[in-house]
Amino acid sequence: MTHFADRLSAAVRLRGNPVLVGLDPRWEQLPQPLRAAGAAASLVHKADAYTQFCRGVIDAVAPLVAAVKPQSAFFEELGPAGMSALWEVIQHARRRGLLVILDGKRNDIGTTAAAYAAGYLGGDDASPWGADALTVSPYLGDDSLTPFMDVAKQRGTGIFVLVKTSNPGGKTFQDLHVEGKPLYEHVATFVEQQSAATLGTCGYGTVGAVVGATYPEQLGSLRAAMPHTWFLVPGFGAQRGSAHDVAGAFDERGLGAIVNNSRGIIFAHARAEFKDRFGDRRWQDAVEAATQEMICQLRADTAAGRLADGTGDKPDFSTQHDSG
Repeated sequence: MTHFADRLSAAVRLRGNPVLVGLDPRWEQLPQPLRAAGAAASLVHKADAYTQFCRGVIDAVAPLVAAVKPQSAFFEELGPAGMSALWEVIQHARRRGLLVILDGKRNDIGTTAAAYAAGYLGGDDASPWGADALTVSPYLGDDSLTPFMDVAKQRGTGIFVLVKTSNPGGKTFQDLHVEGKPLYEHVATFVEQQSAATLGTCGYGTVGAVVGATYPEQLGSLRAAMPHTWFLVPGFGAQRGSAHDVAGAFDERGLGAIVNNSRGIIFAHARAEFKDRFGDRRWQDAVEAATQEMICQLRADTAAGRLADGTGDKPDFSTQHDSG
């Protein structure tokens, strides 16, 4: 399979924007028609609703964006039925031609890490789950990341290592000074080294970094320090990160970052600006409108605008995979 960073780069350029849609289904926030069973709904019923909801989101955004990011926790919460729903959602996203970044924040050591990597990473029957990339925690050390990096290289997939997360409490450990600089900078140095050693033709490597929109100054400094590392940027929208805040994540071509928005897109039917216009019955239209809104904001306030106006690199469509 083609190098992950090249596939991601081609998909972003094909769509002309870096929006990543997070799939974080929550029962209480689903559109009312999907919650007809009410509070007494069984886990199986909820899982079926999650499947229907996420498939509907995917159908609404597939013509617009390059990738989706299912959050495994919301499916795991429902037990076996939820895990079946997660698998069905991943397969549907792949059928619609989207890259799938599974947000599992996995890690362990030795054969356990290898099992996580083998189970999650790789489409086209290379793995049971079929994810194109997986989020990974680095805090068990470099040897815990090696199995993920090895499988990613073998299967043309990627990983995104937590470097500077978007939550306020991330600073408790990530900002601790070690040998004269914050711990997250040490993690960033390691990730950049691995990225530089696994470059695709787009100039980015197999190993990416999770860097939050809620810390725009650090985001910009990390981009300068990690020129070969693709960023996954959470914190846009509901966590109050803006297009201006994420501007520092991009290179001069408008590449190098995908910006995640979960609640602000998938539950757009409940947002004040869309509620009266669409409501619960037209929730997919609200999803589409919120996605278009975010695309416009990023094009206006970041270098990602170059993806749409043709001043960035021309895409190599041959690197797109067809999951249909």
